[in-house]
Amino acid sequence: MEEAEYESVLCVKPEVHVYRIPPRATNRGYRAAEWQLDQPSWSGRLRITAKGQVAYIKLEDRTSGELFAQAPVDQFPGTAVESVTDSSRYFVIRIEDGNGRRAFIGLGFGDRGDAFDFNVALQDHFKWVKQQCEFAKQAQNPDQGPKLDLGLKEGQTIKLNIANMKKKEGAAGTSRARPASTGGLSLLPPPPGGKSSTLIPPPGERLSVGGSLIQPTGASGSDSGTSVGGATVSWPQSTPATTATADIWGDFTKSTGATSSQAQPGTGWVQF
Repeated sequence: MEEAEYESVLCVKPEVHVYRIPPRATNRGYRAAEWQLDQPSWSGRLRITAKGQVAYIKLEDRTSGELFAQAPVDQFPGTAVESVTDSSRYFVIRIEDGNGRRAFIGLGFGDRGDAFDFNVALQDHFKWVKQQCEFAKQAQNPDQGPKLDLGLKEGQTIKLNIANMKKKEGAAGTSRARPASTGGLSLLPPPPGGKSSTLIPPPGERLSVGGSLIQPTGASGSDSGTSVGGATVSWPQSTPATTATADIWGDFTKSTGATSSQAQPGTGWVQF
């Protein structure tokens, strides 16, 4: 069962005028100047509707909507609607009463924009009709339509630009992770030309030696110390520096850095 056709409205104009036109004596076209433009035979509302592929120009009463005349249009431009030769606001349409009787009447618009909308509404409808006919032909004969060939011809190559991808990968690879802080005393790098030395933290602090954290076991007594890798590290006391203390400092006191970074004699603290 075929789907029932419905009627759609293409254009509505609130005021149009209908004129009686004299018979056309020659094939040169209709002229609106030959009509009695100041005495229209009828005035009312115009509606253009479409049902299937046929458009209908309906002239109706403004108040009651009673149909005055109707002009079916099956082709545009064509004999059902013709433009006059001396104006863009007037047309000649062929009306039918449904019983086979036809007549040609003059149709005029007071505004030029209304006449333009009337013309465009008919043009758009029949453009749609033409497209529907082409789609139906393609559906019936799909092999006759143009085929899209996406294959590569002989000798053709595809070039991919991956320069931006390499830049992004390089930028991601150059990022360095920041070293995590182990807490306690922050160790500064050795001065230029010097050797890395071991710094002695104050009592209660932790010291990192060889990647291990050293926790002091006691602060009193000259014999207290901490075992690191089998060696005993003595904590500095208030007594003058001894030979063992000098070994702990290493060559730190001989560095070539600024004088403010040298250890003061007789104390166990490093002044920065």
